[in-house]
Amino acid sequence: MKLKAMYSFLSKDLAAVEQELERTVQSEYGPLGEAALHLLQAGGKRIRPVFVLLAARFGHYDLERIKHVAVALELIHMASLVHDDVIDDADLRRGRPTIKAKWSNRFAMYTGDYLFARSLERMAELDDPRAHQVLAKTIVEVCRGEIEQIKDKYWFEQPLRTYLRRIRRKTALLIAASCQLGALAAGAPESVAKRLYWFGHYVGMSFQITDDILDFTGTEEQLGKPAGSDLLQGNITLPVLYALRDERLKAAITAVSPETNADEMAAVISAIKRTDAIDQSYALSDRYLEKALRLLGELPANKARTLLHDLALYIGKRDY
Repeated sequence: MKLKAMYSFLSKDLAAVEQELERTVQSEYGPLGEAALHLLQAGGKRIRPVFVLLAARFGHYDLERIKHVAVALELIHMASLVHDDVIDDADLRRGRPTIKAKWSNRFAMYTGDYLFARSLERMAELDDPRAHQVLAKTIVEVCRGEIEQIKDKYWFEQPLRTYLRRIRRKTALLIAASCQLGALAAGAPESVAKRLYWFGHYVGMSFQITDDILDFTGTEEQLGKPAGSDLLQGNITLPVLYALRDERLKAAITAVSPETNADEMAAVISAIKRTDAIDQSYALSDRYLEKALRLLGELPANKARTLLHDLALYIGKRDY
């Protein structure tokens, strides 16, 4: 089933969130709004707003209130993408030129900062200090994840726990916060909000691991960027860490640098795919997914729970 068909009953609410996003990224300084809109119109799955809206179904669902949370979380995600593209020196995002490629590195960094600020502004629409604290802490952790990504570039000897901590900050915490804040904004019981937080955390870990696998198994057309881009940019992901356990591959993998050409990169990707690194990575992703689904089973039964189950499986099992 296609992702959007899975939660089609939310289509009107998601359209309202999309309109609110467009309105929010506008700026009195034209080029800043133009750059933010450029990223927004590149598309995306809007996974975080979907988690917000579904989590809110466990409380009193009021779209006029909930949409502020959905917009705020998507803006944080957008800001992190803009910063990532600068860190990774990426020219393409979803098949379109990145902000840093179309404007400049400096302009991209300011655009990301602007989106973070807009996120805080939108969350201020909720008179809930705890929600503000959760959002602020999430932004801090996302930024820490960005710094760690810079620090860990081309660190081929990094332990598995370093990778897991990095993807927790870069991806899992934002999805966890989406679930938690959706529930809090809807006045759901604390026990429900806590379970939804951990559900989102485990789904987020599975989501990022699957993303890192697809960087090797997907096509350029599917990915919107060349396969193996993460490794080429020095981001050491789970399939690479597992493949490095094969002593025969160490020399070839650790030789990868920004100067590695397309043919050399294709050979490295093929070599990694011939190992069991991809299967091992899927196995760890599945373990996180199983934890998420166990927690979900402890929540009240409703349509949102069913959709969260389907969404979690889609995220962990998608092939691009």
